[in-house]
Amino acid sequence: MLEKCTICPHKCGIDRTKNPGRCKSTDKIKIALYSIHNFEEPCISGNNGSGTIFFSNCNMNCVYCQNYEISQLGKGKEITIEELADIMIKQQEKGVENINLVTPTSYALHIIEAIKIAKSKGLQIPIVYNTNGYESIETLQLLDGYIDIYLPDLKYYYNELGQELSNVKNYFEIATKAIKEMYRQVGSPQLNENGIMKKGLMIRHLVLPNNIENSKKVLKWIKENIDNNVYVSIMAQYFPTYKAKNMDNLNRKLTKKEYEEIENYLFDLDLENGYIQELGEHEEEYVPKWEY
Repeated sequence: MLEKCTICPHKCGIDRTKNPGRCKSTDKIKIALYSIHNFEEPCISGNNGSGTIFFSNCNMNCVYCQNYEISQLGKGKEITIEELADIMIKQQEKGVENINLVTPTSYALHIIEAIKIAKSKGLQIPIVYNTNGYESIETLQLLDGYIDIYLPDLKYYYNELGQELSNVKNYFEIATKAIKEMYRQVGSPQLNENGIMKKGLMIRHLVLPNNIENSKKVLKWIKENIDNNVYVSIMAQYFPTYKAKNMDNLNRKLTKKEYEEIENYLFDLDLENGYIQELGEHEEEYVPKWEY
């Protein structure tokens, strides 16, 4: 499949055994960090943290990406499928709540093989697929049964925003179809006695400055198209970084007024489950320090 890659919606058809694809990934896995992460949603991080594995490269080109050094600039090191499986086991041995695969899309096929190996070595904790939402149905169907928790973004309602800010076409149609397939696979969140998610879907949305109507439309779609038991995570952590620092409509954080407008709209919609971040002051401090 990597010799004429159609893993993501770009379907670039490039032979990744010879050249990088549209996502800049080859046929080798590339990661930038694996660590215990305590700043995911409470039902993901819990008390013991989430066992994150940050993959390099991305099939989107977000101008405001907080992880741009790895997603856009490709910082990281190559590892084998067997090494990825061993990392999963190491994370489990540290007592984490789950294995959290961050920006995994380009490596979906490698990940399936790594999970098989890790499970043969005793991996038992849930697998989280932490994605930008720009996924193909065919690839998600290959992941069916291997992923316990889907954690997709739903970034844009307006496709022109997706084109302008992330260099992707038809983001809304593609991401919403993908989210429906994720929901078909794992359903509404199932939590254990400690409030930790063991299976299910949680949709994330990052609120962008000057784009409050986009956020309202995204939330309204979730309310009208997905079971009301699904979890929604509204992120207010935006800060200008990467190319966004030089863009007039994105070169500032959210205002209190913007934040409150989204908060009020969320309560009006009566979405029952999930999280909304408080406005912070030092979001930059939460960007990981890349090891590779």
